[in-house]
Amino acid sequence: MTAVDIVFPCLDEAAALPAVLTAVPAGMRAIVVDNGSRDGSAEVAADLGAVVVREPRRGFGAAVHAGLLAATAPVVAICDADGSFDSADLARVVAPVSAGEADLVLGRRRAARGSWPLHARAANAYLSARIRSRTTATLHDLGPMRAARREGLLALDLEDRRSGYPLEMVLKAATRGWRIVEVDVDYRPRIGRSKVTGTIRGTATAIADMSRVLREVTP
Repeated sequence: MTAVDIVFPCLDEAAALPAVLTAVPAGMRAIVVDNGSRDGSAEVAADLGAVVVREPRRGFGAAVHAGLLAATAPVVAICDADGSFDSADLARVVAPVSAGEADLVLGRRRAARGSWPLHARAANAYLSARIRSRTTATLHDLGPMRAARREGLLALDLEDRRSGYPLEMVLKAATRGWRIVEVDVDYRPRIGRSKVTGTIRGTATAIADMSRVLREVTP
């Protein structure tokens, strides 16, 4: 059994996957969850040695949760598959969980020029402020790169299957008194065309999903 499984939700990321998967730290297993790709992403991932899970139901939460169910390692990390993150940074994100020093670790993005559109950055700052106002978590970034123990994540009983999944995870973890911390990670321009927060429409959809989660989940 590997010590860490990494869940990579994936929709048409064939161009990014080689760099993303070759940078995975030793001792970690990549699980690529294909969310309906039409560019051969699943085949590229398999050729690079990743475990491939197919999740036909579209949505970030649907893909990540399918990967979580497929994982077997005690610690699970989550990372975008678009090349905006350096997979090598996962070692730094996972370390506090593996050492028993934290229950949920989020990567706080240190963005390179042109990597984080203003509208997405503003939405992230707003949601982070809402989290700080409602919980004891002192988060500044609701980033998708994160790590926690698999059994704990399953026990949170996360229900959202769209863009609200990351926020629901943080809110429910805070409700249960989890130790939630941030570590700095690099953030760079993604490879290929953005389908979610890189577009104004995608950001608006994510905000709507997360606003619903804020209403429904009470820490």
